[in-house]
Amino acid sequence: MEKPNLSFWKLWNLSFGFFGVQIAYALQSANISRIFATLGADPHSLSYFWLLPPLMGILVQPIVGTLSDKTWTRFGRRIPYLFVGAACAVLVMCLLPNSGSLGLTVSAALMFGLVALMFLDTSINMAMQPFKMLVGDMVNEEQKTKAYSIQSFLCNAGSVVGYVFPYVFAILGISNVAAKGVIPDSVIWSFYIGAAILILCVIYTTVKVKEWNPEEYAKYNGAHPQPLPEGGEETKEEKADWLTLLKKAPSTFWKVGLVQFFCWLAFMYMWTYTAGTIGDTVWNTTDVTSKAYQDAGDWVGILFAVQAIGSVVWAAVLTQFKNAKMAYSLSLVLGGIGFAMVPFIHDQYLLFVPFILIGCAWAAMLSMPFALVTNALQGYGHMGAYLGLFNGTICVPQIIAAALGGTILSMVGSHQYNMMIVAGVSLIIGALCVFAIKVKK
Repeated sequence: MEKPNLSFWKLWNLSFGFFGVQIAYALQSANISRIFATLGADPHSLSYFWLLPPLMGILVQPIVGTLSDKTWTRFGRRIPYLFVGAACAVLVMCLLPNSGSLGLTVSAALMFGLVALMFLDTSINMAMQPFKMLVGDMVNEEQKTKAYSIQSFLCNAGSVVGYVFPYVFAILGISNVAAKGVIPDSVIWSFYIGAAILILCVIYTTVKVKEWNPEEYAKYNGAHPQPLPEGGEETKEEKADWLTLLKKAPSTFWKVGLVQFFCWLAFMYMWTYTAGTIGDTVWNTTDVTSKAYQDAGDWVGILFAVQAIGSVVWAAVLTQFKNAKMAYSLSLVLGGIGFAMVPFIHDQYLLFVPFILIGCAWAAMLSMPFALVTNALQGYGHMGAYLGLFNGTICVPQIIAAALGGTILSMVGSHQYNMMIVAGVSLIIGALCVFAIKVKK
């Protein structure tokens, strides 16, 4: 039976908690390199601190997808994982920015920060994954692009809030400088406030969204979730391990994954090296202990916010394209051009232009891959497990990029701004790979 159309507000409620989750993710992505550089990490080893987030993602997301496929409680099948992940994220967000305030040695502070980052990304991934699965479970094909667009909007809105927090708090008078090796209060309080918003948003979704019971799920999806409560009817979904599911995955799953590889490699280098790039090209400093470097770090948040705003605007434009592949490819080309422009701009405000273009790529990356893949997966079953496995196409390229970051940085002259050009080239290659995808009508 065809899934019913949902009202705008029901689609909104399905994804509203994503707003809070994305604030946490934005704080992490905009400030992690700044935090570890402040703690004493060398630029050539900076990318290695980014290995754990995608590594935890590739482990956690398939597990959450698979377990939630087999879960049913009176609170739902996806929402319990969402709530537990958010609660853990809140705890770690209060610990991570204090890594330099505990009287530890440089190496011990870096290790404490690394462990905290591991738990933060684990919990964020645990909270993030259920939102995508809720859309896959409860939204019909006609509304799926709209649902993911709403999710994309909330994602970008949350990003803007998280990105600007340190800059705004510095303007309000919260200290933007601290003793050597200590994270400034403007960053610490950004994490505190972000944690509070995260848990409130997740509570809203938990209260407002009622997942289907097993009978309703079976009626609209053709299979019962596993296991049914109180010894109910045996599942109709064929049991399969991850390897079997990957072997049976449609070609679209792999072709979109190839595009994802080059896209996420590019953005990993943006997150890792933008703070050092802007400090060097605009504030003319590579000294992480200086006020100029911390000012550059705040401005990175503003640039990332501009990127997110550009993404929101471009997401609306994307709906006007009749050719999905052309829209996807064009978005990535614009992002590639934006990355390539960054090293050549030395005015902090002119940098808005390339980051708006980068936002075009980000808009396409957030909405189009999951719409293409979930459409291609109709009739395959195991939607949660498949989407968890598909998140490997987000995590694997980040792992590879982080592992190779120091080597590539040395190859391009040890100037962090050259990594922006590497990111631009990667996005252009991804744009070319888009044309290999076969779009399901």
